[in-house]
Amino acid sequence: MTRELKIGFLPLVDACLPILAKEHGYAEEEGLNLSFVRDVSWATVLDRLLYGHSDAAHLLAPLAIATSLGRGRPAQQLAAPFVLGLNGNALTVSNRLAHALGTAGTLADPFALGAKLKAVAERAKSSGKKLRFGVVHRYSSHNYMLRYWLSACGIRPDDDVEIVTVAPPFSADALEAGEIDGSCVGEPWNSMAVERGAGHIVLATAQIWRRGVEKVLALRAERLEEISPSVEGLIRAMRKAGENFVNPENWDMNAKILARPEYCDAPAEIVHRAISDRLVLSQGCAPVEYCDFMFQYREAANFPWVSQAEWLYSQMVRWDGLEYDPKQAEAAANVFRPGVYRSALMGTGDLLPGASSKVEGSLSTPLTATAQQGSIILESNEFFDSESFDPDRLEQYIASQK
Repeated sequence: MTRELKIGFLPLVDACLPILAKEHGYAEEEGLNLSFVRDVSWATVLDRLLYGHSDAAHLLAPLAIATSLGRGRPAQQLAAPFVLGLNGNALTVSNRLAHALGTAGTLADPFALGAKLKAVAERAKSSGKKLRFGVVHRYSSHNYMLRYWLSACGIRPDDDVEIVTVAPPFSADALEAGEIDGSCVGEPWNSMAVERGAGHIVLATAQIWRRGVEKVLALRAERLEEISPSVEGLIRAMRKAGENFVNPENWDMNAKILARPEYCDAPAEIVHRAISDRLVLSQGCAPVEYCDFMFQYREAANFPWVSQAEWLYSQMVRWDGLEYDPKQAEAAANVFRPGVYRSALMGTGDLLPGASSKVEGSLSTPLTATAQQGSIILESNEFFDSESFDPDRLEQYIASQK
């Protein structure tokens, strides 16, 4: 018997794994027939999920946590048993700001870029017109990564600069219209802005946190319980899709699939840039390679580390002006479901971490990690400022950031 699953998504390259699971037949092998509902804003993707119009969604990890905690709307428990990928976002700035920063055509050092931006931001603020940056949602890793970087460079978000919400498909339009001075967004929308001559890519979020959590597969918790065998089948299918996705021999084919009108609706050569970690930073320039710009498969990249959810909670507390609450912290951690991931892949030979949490940002060199299944070598997961996050010291970490 075939199970029908409807999945909501936004037109972004990091929606690739469920899409490719369908297109390459991996979902069908698991007895699943996947259909997709494409939206233009995260609010709509979330509404469809909460009201039962979709079974699962390609969703911002912080938004899944915020929804479960009742931030901005009545709390509804979501569950994330699978991380759809790490990083894959970039900061694209307007032509005028790129010229002022002197960084057009290069991926800048985060500290050096931050120092230049601080000076420009101070001049803009003193003239009565603060720099304005767009992020895809208040509860997004884009927002938290941008704020983390700005604050570490001495720039106070909401005081020295403005941060506003711009849906991903409209980020290039907002740059071109002069409504924002920069945008932190996922591909293909940075590259679309460059292609149109509307901006320059100056920083990848992987430079801020080398293994930063990004989108997740999210379901209503009760729906996960109802269809858990199907969800586990989907997890297996998406892991196979990830192995296919990262193989260079498949890049051209997968770029063409993801570029189709029903998915990203973007030129295949632009989608290919993100897949191959080769970005054109400024119009007319040669591509620049940045290894692991997107990260979809190695090191059990899709494993829902509870420590990643807890780091996102720490940023929610920090930027929403909240106090640490152990019950809220526990509820945030419970959104990520490593147990479901393990159950799906046990006995397949796929990599399974032995722990559910780790110290984030602690590795500068490769480390062999304890595994339930397989052998896992974790590579650098550093934050750019060399700080680390120990989930066992969550309250102290939050206090230190204030």
